[in-house]
Amino acid sequence: MVRHTAGRGAAAQTGGVNDPVMVFDGDCGFCTSCVEFLGRHVAGGARFVPWQRADLDRLGVTKEQAEAAVLWVAGDGRVAAGPDAVAALFVDAGGVWRRMGEAIRVAPIRAIAWPVYRWIARNRHRFPGGTPACAVPPRP
Repeated sequence: MVRHTAGRGAAAQTGGVNDPVMVFDGDCGFCTSCVEFLGRHVAGGARFVPWQRADLDRLGVTKEQAEAAVLWVAGDGRVAAGPDAVAALFVDAGGVWRRMGEAIRVAPIRAIAWPVYRWIARNRHRFPGGTPACAVPPRP
């Protein structure tokens, strides 16, 4: 089950503990499918919130940041984007996921993670779950 939140502060409050928040594009079917997979298979305290319904100001991020990449807002307000956000989610989840997250942070892998992330973002409308609404407009 994917836990969604509308954003209540730098991170969602649950029982007095700050939960990290993963901000994603809720209008994109591919992104939503990925979040549903992560919610089912990646344990951890993260909440998932579409940026279109998030209080971005309270999360400490801009609309431009949210439109550009998936975002991880840590319980202390630190923000990571793109593959760095995915790595943070994995590390937070622990176990084998932690190892995957740490691997993404290693220089050689991180160096290719961003170009791969950007390619996937540009082509997400072609992936399973993607629709024409998922297409990222070309840069001017």
